[in-house]
Amino acid sequence: MPPIEFTPNRHPSLGIELELGLVDLQTSNLSNSFNQLVERLPDRGGNRFKPEIIQSVVEINTDVCQSIGEAERDLRGRLGVVEAAADALGLGLWWGGVHPFARCDEQQVTPDERYLKLVDLLQVLARRMMTFGLHVHVGVDSGDKAVMICDRIMRHLPTLLALSSSSPFWEGEATGLHSYRSKVMEGLPTAGLPPLMRNWSEYVWLVNHMVGTGFINTIRELWWDVRPHHNFGTVEIRMCDMPGNLSDVLSLAALMQCLVKALSDEIDHGAYQHDCHPMLVAQNKWRAARYGNKAQLVDSHTYTAHTLPQIVDNLVERLSPTAEDLGCREHLERCRQLAAGPSWAERQLTLAAQKGGLPAAVTALLKQSRTT
Repeated sequence: MPPIEFTPNRHPSLGIELELGLVDLQTSNLSNSFNQLVERLPDRGGNRFKPEIIQSVVEINTDVCQSIGEAERDLRGRLGVVEAAADALGLGLWWGGVHPFARCDEQQVTPDERYLKLVDLLQVLARRMMTFGLHVHVGVDSGDKAVMICDRIMRHLPTLLALSSSSPFWEGEATGLHSYRSKVMEGLPTAGLPPLMRNWSEYVWLVNHMVGTGFINTIRELWWDVRPHHNFGTVEIRMCDMPGNLSDVLSLAALMQCLVKALSDEIDHGAYQHDCHPMLVAQNKWRAARYGNKAQLVDSHTYTAHTLPQIVDNLVERLSPTAEDLGCREHLERCRQLAAGPSWAERQLTLAAQKGGLPAAVTALLKQSRTT
């Protein structure tokens, strides 16, 4: 296997990936329509509108951006193009971690060699990947630093999940969880919280070992909640459910950009790495998945539980100087509102009760999430 070389970034650049469901407006159910949609997109989607493993998903990617403001302009432009193409086909875009009542056995696999190999390898686990997440890339300047940040940011990942929780249903059933998507993803052999890696060399060894022994086919099959991305030169945070609208996406992206930048600065200035037991992170992740923004998460320094609004208030205060430098203070401040609620999981549950069923709730949420 050729060497895995990290492409350094000298600025905490930003890239945002949205996974959105394609919904038939007549039935409110998922529609296997990506191939029809992409025909109506510029350059048949190019590198910015991509398929996923199932045909009822469109992935929308920004260019490399230097700020949240630039990312917002990029996303609004791309979403406008996709919404217009979807309108022509009688489709809507679903913003949420899981569609509330779609069934796995009704989803068509994208006829791509990579995806077909994954289905052959993962079997029923691949067919359950009817999920939609928010992925955020933040640029860093070395592979060693990327690995260090992946380790140090893990204690914050449950907070991001609690803020973004938006998947309380699965195949029409109320699961009792606020993020069922996170549990579906954990069923994959290379998803969930990453292992502890101390430097770039250990990461490269691990990837080479997994490819060399046939455990994975390529490095792209590592679906950890946070991972280094060597081609982009980023830390990629993959923990979040897809929030219910663009404003919340931008607030969460601002929080992630600030966290990575602040951790990078700490490393540059010299900072002791306070141990955070992996079981503590796993425990907090479960609490976030179960209770969403009503979760009480355990502080890795004091070992006491705090409410999400308390945790987010402290984070926003600590990261405010970083946000000023990055020009995203307003978006970061909105995270306080996300913590106070109601979450998107709660909104789905409430709408389903108020409107007499899941199809009507989906229709209402489709209207709320439109950007044009």
